[in-house]
Order: sequence, then C-alpha cells, then structure tokens
Amino acid sequence: MVKKILAASFLVFFSFTTLGNAAKNKTQWVGTWATSAQQGDASSAPPAPAFADSTLRQIVHVSIGGKQIRVRFSNAYGTAGLTIPAAHVALSAGRSAIKAGSDKALTFHGSPSVTIPPGASIYSDPVDFDLAPLSDLVVTIRLNGAPDTFTTHPASHATSYVHTGDVVSAEDMATWVYVDHWYFLNGVDVLADKSAGAVVTLGDSITDGSKSATNANARWPDELARRLQANKKTQKVSILNEGIGGNRLIHDRAAQNALARFDRDVLGQNGVRWLIVLEGVNDLGTRTSAKERNEQAATADDLIAAYEQIIFRAHAHNIRVYGATILAYEGAQYYTPDGEADRQKVNQWIRTSGHFDAVIDLDAATRDAKNPSHLSEAADSGDHLHPADGGYQIMGGTVDLKLFEK
Repeated sequence: MVKKILAASFLVFFSFTTLGNAAKNKTQWVGTWATSAQQGDASSAPPAPAFADSTLRQIVHVSIGGKQIRVRFSNAYGTAGLTIPAAHVALSAGRSAIKAGSDKALTFHGSPSVTIPPGASIYSDPVDFDLAPLSDLVVTIRLNGAPDTFTTHPASHATSYVHTGDVVSAEDMATWVYVDHWYFLNGVDVLADKSAGAVVTLGDSITDGSKSATNANARWPDELARRLQANKKTQKVSILNEGIGGNRLIHDRAAQNALARFDRDVLGQNGVRWLIVLEGVNDLGTRTSAKERNEQAATADDLIAAYEQIIFRAHAHNIRVYGATILAYEGAQYYTPDGEADRQKVNQWIRTSGHFDAVIDLDAATRDAKNPSHLSEAADSGDHLHPADGGYQIMGGTVDLKLFEK
C-alpha cells in the first residue's frame, strides 16, 4: 500500500514537473526594443542636474508585446561601477507623463537597486507588465552619480527627461528638463512563445534614423515594425535597431566598427533569427581622409570581405542574413567618383553573389531613376546622404515581409 501511494505521488510530481517544463519550453525571451551602446562625451551629457541626485525618465517605442518584460541596462563604457538605486517601468501618457496605475518597480535579484560593473550590462528581474505591440514604454531610473565615462546612445530621436531628486513614480512633473539622448538603457525583452523572433538591423546613421523627426518613430526599422504588426503572419516578429551614426564596417568612427560590435549588438540580443545589414557608405565616404587618421583606406574588396565575416558569424548561430544595398550619395559632402565606383561594385556583389540569404535592394527603391547615383527627391532629406521621413518610409516599405514568415 505504501509503495502504491509513493508511486502515485511520484506520478503526480512527475506530471506537474513535465507540465511546468512544457510551459517553459513553449516560451522564450525575445528583444522587443534595443539600441547600441556608445561612449558619451561632453556633447552628449544631459543638462543639469545630469546624473547627480537626479531622476532620468526615458521613453522607448517597442515592437512586439507581451505580459512579462525585463529591462537591460548597460555600463559598457564605464570605467567604474554604475549604481542605479531604483528603476521603474510604466506606460506612456505622452511626453514625460505616465499612465496612472501603470507604474511598477523593477528589481535585480530581488533588490530594488543594482550596481553594474565596468563594461557590463545587467537585466532586471522579470516583471508582470501588459505591454502592447507598438506602444511606448517609460523607463525611469534614480541616479546618485555615474562614471565619468558614461554609456549613451546620442541619436535617440526621442526625448528623455531629467529632474532633481527622487521622482521615479511621479505621474508627471512640470519642471523636467529634456534632452534627446538615451542613457544606460540598452534593451527591453518580452516573454514570448517559441514562434516569436527578432530582426536585428545593423547599420549606420541611416538605420539610426538621422534627419528623421524627433518622437515620430520615423526610422526605416520603425516602418518595418509597423508593417510586421499589420501582417498576421509576422506579428510575432520584433525589430531591434542597432544603428549607430557614422558607423563603418572596418574602422572605428564615433563607435566601434561593425565587426567589433557584432557579438554584443547582434549575437548578444535575445531571440534573434534574422539580420539585415546596411553598412558601408561611411567606409567609402571617409577614404579621402584616411591618412589623417592613420588608416588604410577601405576598398570594395575590404567591404565584401567584412560582409562575408558577418554572414559566416551569423550563420554559425542559425541567423539568416539579408544584405541591403548601399544607398546613392552623390552630392553628399564626402562623395567621390571613386567611392561611387566601389559602391556599384559592392552593390553588384550583394545582389549577385548569393552569399546573403536574401537581398533587400534599398538602393533601387530610393535612387533617382534619371540620375541613379543620387537619392530621389522623394527620399532625400536635403543632404544627399540621409533620407527624409518619406525616404525612410520608402525603405521600410520595400522589405518583403515573406522573408520573416519562415
């Protein structure tokens, strides 16, 4: 009789354990928003009170939604530990305001505060939070100082708010000061089912959204995220924008080169299944000043070799890689005929080599049909390098959604 009871107890325990494991196996953490860490300097520091005895409120526009979230903070460029005494999440009510009743405190291994070691990033504990797709999440942190070398993303194209003292739970304050940068905030994950997946867009200022309207979420990855949500077959696909202004494939410029940051900004993201690469125009455009920086000027073959490395490294992690052709840039300040010749060579390789899993021909979508080395009037912001909001819409609208149905 005792053996029967023990056997029955074991079966009940085994059943519950199996069900629990099955539930776990049906879900995964997937990034719904991310940005690339960069080293801050005087030009990207926030206004007073800055990081001293202050509260920092930042708003991010997510892609897919979920019922549980966790937030990643980065001290990638800090030379000392970064202490965050408190961090909260809430739903946006517009500008610096949060929706009443939506504010929740984050914890870190059960503690309300965390110290992030130099060079590291840390996730919060998961928190129950009803986050809708394409919604604005407010992340508010308390600070009592920060390392002299701080971590930021200067080209947020979104407004952040700073206030003296501890106002992490305030629904709003009339006396916030504002700045269009992100600080220390590096990613947001949602708990999603196994069929969900993330797309990383690896690029330069064109992916980062230079010249796009502030707080309009008008970057081309934003437009792609909206289209993915509008299509039933791709509603579980998120977008993680890893664009950095001035970024290059081979040499550092304003940030680490794409090959150097690949592990952190692509492989380090959660749930990544696809990668779109749009890099290279800055490598071509800055060649004329290479000697001033003691650099070896990048050739078309150098760029192609860098693409091959990215493809190889992504494929090793079962990530499909889509190559985006380099946009036209004649009329830009650093344009040269030699650079244009190499752009054509690189784009021809992207289109025909078969190395990428698919090609997204953004050049063809945005160029002037009568003068194909120029951006079209509909796409050009006026500097002949960066698209306007309409140009970004064209770019995001060009991507074939079937690429993410597999």
